[in-house]
Amino acid sequence: MQIQSTRFGQLQISHSDLIFMPHGLIGFEDYRHWVLLASRETQELAWLQSVALPNVALPMISPRRFVPNYRLQVQRRDLDVLQMHAKDQVYVLSVISKNSNHWTTNLKSPVILNSTRRLAVQVVVIDDQPLTQPIILTDAIELQRVA
Repeated sequence: MQIQSTRFGQLQISHSDLIFMPHGLIGFEDYRHWVLLASRETQELAWLQSVALPNVALPMISPRRFVPNYRLQVQRRDLDVLQMHAKDQVYVLSVISKNSNHWTTNLKSPVILNSTRRLAVQVVVIDDQPLTQPIILTDAIELQRVA
């Protein structure tokens, strides 16, 4: 299938690459189909591209790569939509943004991805986590705000 992206142009993706988010993302609740794209600039970053909204691609990182002691607490019921089983590959991702001259990531509402079942959910953690955790990207990259 083909999708259009403001950032990446026309993309050919397989149906097996689609990620279904039953509840969407905060601010994008009505948009349930996404695709995770590797960054050409750095291995530290991926892009969560909306299938329906060409102008929405969110830069995502693995927060544990930048905050090694990051542990999150979530309500078990928030993870039910992921249909997790013991052998499933599950990842935690967080959105990054640039505030002034500093990069930050949102540790309060990460995206949990069950890549085995291609299901994801954005959760709000129940423990005390920052909305804007400073991080240092080792590769200098330029991000244009797209969402």
